[in-house]
Formats: sequence, C-alpha cells, structure tokens
Amino acid sequence: MPRAVAINVAANTNQPGVRGPIFPDGRFEYLPIPESEPTEREVPTYADLETTVELPDGADELPVHLDPEFAEYPCCERYTYGDPFGVKARPLLSLSAGDYVLFYATLSTDGEPNREWISPEWGTYIIGQFRLARDPISGEEFAGLPAETRAVFENNAHLKREEFDAKVLVEGRTDESGLYETAIPLSSPEAGATANRVVTELSSDSGKGPWWRRPMKFDEDGVAEILEMGDAGQF
Repeated sequence: MPRAVAINVAANTNQPGVRGPIFPDGRFEYLPIPESEPTEREVPTYADLETTVELPDGADELPVHLDPEFAEYPCCERYTYGDPFGVKARPLLSLSAGDYVLFYATLSTDGEPNREWISPEWGTYIIGQFRLARDPISGEEFAGLPAETRAVFENNAHLKREEFDAKVLVEGRTDESGLYETAIPLSSPEAGATANRVVTELSSDSGKGPWWRRPMKFDEDGVAEILEMGDAGQF
C-alpha cells in the first residue's frame, strides 16, 4: 500500500501578500508564490495565469514560481515538483514510485460557506496530489540522467532559474495526479490555526505550533482515508 508526504505550497500572506480563495461550496483557486530568484528563461506572470484573485498593487506583472506544475493549470505541461530545501526534500526522497505527494495550502474563506468543514476567515486544505510516476530524483543525480528523463522536467520552475537549486524532483502520473475540484480540510471548522484529525490522528505531525508550514507523512491507512475523502478522481 502507498505512503504519502504532504507539502505546503501556494501563495500566502507573505508571498505575494494574499492567499488563494476557498469558495462557499469547497471549490478553490490555486495561486502560486512569486519567483524569488533570477531566471535564465522566461517565466509566467500573475497576469498570464488569468487569476480572479485581487492582488496587491503592481503584483500582476510579477513573475511566478509555478511549482508544483499541474498539467491542467495555465502555463503548465506536466505534473512536476521540485524543492530546494532539505526539510521537504528528505521526506520526499523517502518515497517510491506509486506513493503520493499531497499538496496543501492556506486559503482565505471567500463568502459565507455552505460546507460545514470550511474554517472562518482562513484555513489549511489539501488542494491536489501526485501519484508518483517514478522514484523521486535527488538534485545531485539529476544532471547525470538521460536527456529524455531530464526533458520531463524542462518546464519546472527550478530548471528555469539561473542556478538549478532543486534538492529533489518528482513527477506525477497523468492518470492519478491533479488539482482537486473540492479541497480537503486540514483545519478544524472552528479556526484555521487548529488542526483537525487528519493532521493529529492520521499524519506524523502533532498539530501543535505552525503545523500548516511543515511536511507531514502519512502511512497506508492515512492515505486510504484521504483518498476516500477526496473521492479519488475528483480532478
């Protein structure tokens, strides 16, 4: 049975100053963070994403760090993700082909919710998944891989930077990867900062402190329950 690692992604109140929204029916909008490093190839801006989010003044023309890359999302081609930080790379490198990477984000509540599990003001939600098409690739081994393998990641944000900095790269299968239609809550209905049982009972995290920033590990039972929550195919 597969395992999973959940990784925090997407825009927040620091970068670029707003979160993506979660709507009253549980749908949401994925909004990536700005690109913080010099790039040697052109990268999309927030304007290219045609987002409905009201961004801070001047942010429309900011380049974005479009990672994770979801094939169905604007300016994306495949299901890829890279990360330069060891705290995320290490748990991801422990996974194998067939395991899952779950992507979660903090989202601002937009309107009066009609789903009882939506947190007031803001909350943390799983917004998508990859079912791994291959074992994760470390940054050190990437350069030595065959050209056809490296080409899979050609559109990933870390390969567009002047200095390649990813410590891990992962690829999702096309048939079991994607953005969800409806988010899966990790926060309680009472407060965004309070973890629900998916975090405290199913994951490796205690749910104490800023749990919404940390990677979380799930065993096969936790993965099965999360997939059931998401009705496994709601892309």
